[in-house]
Amino acid sequence: MDSKTDYFASVRASKDFEKAIDMIPYAKLLGIRFQENEEEGLLFHLPFHEKNIGNKRLPAIHGGVIGGFMESAAIIHLMWTMESAGMPKVVDFSLDYTSSGRAEDTYASCNIVKLGRRIANVQIQAWQSSRQKVIAVARSHFKLIIE
Repeated sequence: MDSKTDYFASVRASKDFEKAIDMIPYAKLLGIRFQENEEEGLLFHLPFHEKNIGNKRLPAIHGGVIGGFMESAAIIHLMWTMESAGMPKVVDFSLDYTSSGRAEDTYASCNIVKLGRRIANVQIQAWQSSRQKVIAVARSHFKLIIE
């Protein structure tokens, strides 16, 4: 193992979620947080910040922020659940918005649909006040970087 792989293995073993976020600059910029729960697995959290508002009249979170949050969640999810510390590369990302993201905290969960040797398929759901009221659903494919 090289030092990067060893470093991420120690981050994962110590469950240092903040150091994992630090490895992805955009996730850190957005202020993404996550935690691990025995029942639900990894749960991602995008705290509300005024800077994330796209439409001030509604007000609504910018769609790009929601998309970036969901993509970052999928990348972190893959890195956290896989043995490699290599950063997965986006092959494609398809996002369906089902309602406006209001000016409040947003949450996401990921499901690895298929994990191959080179490609992973991940589905992501985002919600706000109720997990049953999804605001966006995404499907993505990532090229896995095995180190």
